[in-house]
Amino acid sequence: MNVKKTLQLRDPSDTDAAPVLKKRGRGWEISESRLDVLHEQARELRRHSSEAHKALLARFAKADLGRYKFTRHAVVGSAIVDFNCHNLGMAIIIDEEGANETLAKRRDKSLESVGIRVMRIKAADILENMDAVLARITAGMRLRMADKKEAARAHKEANPNQHYSRSRKDYNADNR
Repeated sequence: MNVKKTLQLRDPSDTDAAPVLKKRGRGWEISESRLDVLHEQARELRRHSSEAHKALLARFAKADLGRYKFTRHAVVGSAIVDFNCHNLGMAIIIDEEGANETLAKRRDKSLESVGIRVMRIKAADILENMDAVLARITAGMRLRMADKKEAARAHKEANPNQHYSRSRKDYNADNR
């Protein structure tokens, strides 16, 4: 007797492993066609942004963040995040009403497994109390900068024979 199989979604708790990183190419094990679909979805999200997203975007446009820049609706791996700062390795996700919490947790876990800190902010908080949200984002940025400096310091201590202060002229002179 044959048993008919049906298509079922896996339980997210069964697949707690993060996506495997490649050592070449774009880094994630994602097909080119899937990446094209993700970029098209991100483009649509940029065209039809929510009110909370527009409000936060306007404040980022006015703010002087120095060398740090937040890109809106960025594709990071197999996820689309609302704002991404590549230099800091930080993503901001706006929690809208009716979002799938299970998928959000899975996305956050996969991003954090590759070193991207995820900050989730409720859309209502952005619309009601923008100053508190900006203070929270600034504190998150400072914390992330401190983490990056500490990691660089630890790397430098672990690898004392590497030279870090080499100028481009010195490098070009040695390779002639």
